[in-house]
Amino acid sequence: MKKHQKYISRCIELAKNGLGTTYPNPMVGSVIVYNDRIIGEGWHKKAGEPHAEVHAINSVKDKSLLKKATIYVSLEPCSHFGKTPPCCDLIIATGIPNVVIGTVDPNEKVAGRGIKKLIEAGKNVTIGILERECNLLNKRFFTFHNKQRPYIILKWAETADGFLAPTAAHSERAPVWITNVYSRQLVHKWRTEEQAILVGTQTVVADNPKLNARDWSGNNPVRIVIDKNQRITKESYVFDNQIKTIVFSAKILKHSLENIIFECIDFNKNIVPQIITKLYEHQIQSVIIEGGLHTLQSFIESNLWDEARIFIGANSFIEGIRAPTITGKRTLIQQLKDDQLIQINNHD
Repeated sequence: MKKHQKYISRCIELAKNGLGTTYPNPMVGSVIVYNDRIIGEGWHKKAGEPHAEVHAINSVKDKSLLKKATIYVSLEPCSHFGKTPPCCDLIIATGIPNVVIGTVDPNEKVAGRGIKKLIEAGKNVTIGILERECNLLNKRFFTFHNKQRPYIILKWAETADGFLAPTAAHSERAPVWITNVYSRQLVHKWRTEEQAILVGTQTVVADNPKLNARDWSGNNPVRIVIDKNQRITKESYVFDNQIKTIVFSAKILKHSLENIIFECIDFNKNIVPQIITKLYEHQIQSVIIEGGLHTLQSFIESNLWDEARIFIGANSFIEGIRAPTITGKRTLIQQLKDDQLIQINNHD
């Protein structure tokens, strides 16, 4: 069993290389072992490209060893035709006798069918190795399929004395920074890892954010903006048509920009469940909620969040807009020079 754990752990390490690039697919890693030695490994890099098992099998130099080997995979191999052929068929065709799987795929297109197919083909299948760790690896994918909503990350920065922003309006439409440059770069890294980023009207009106990942190499997230009464001017960065942007409004505007999508919701009701439903329809598996106070607090009070990432800067505002009220065990994740990064997980 410890041997299985060692190799599934390696699968998880490999899978993490795909964070931010595999959507809507899960992150998956695979290794092939013969005589307690890894002879092949791979991970899923991008949707539409070969899966982890394919890369692992292709990397084996002596293919004759496959008939005596064990393939380890962090997630159940697929059994259906999507953009690529089923991995189960490839495993069966290559004659690999032993298959060790970290966890079952929650996607209804798979959901045990891959395992069934392998067993029916006479393979020796072991399931549930480091299952919790494998589920955690794909927390976004599992949340999307099991809860029919994206994985929701709340993120904000607050001063040492607990303020989100100063009270006085600043003359320029630009952010007032609480954190240092290292913390801000980390946030841009996060943006490449998640599918979308959401802010409220006031954040866009006051700060005119770009909501992209300019300080880190990777994909830009889909921008999501709440703009009930169309207060955001068309000169704002969020309307520059450079990145897909979804705007939640009380009414639909006629527009000619292909990258701007308007979604109508009822602002007389709780908007959070409505937004989450629409994001699910847009196949968005994860979203970072970046502000402002009213938007963040709405998600907290609706208990629709999975984790909160809170930066605490060294400076003070004395007075201003208070940071959101959130309960839970605060865990220090990182110290970035004079900034602290705290994480709170929501165990509902």
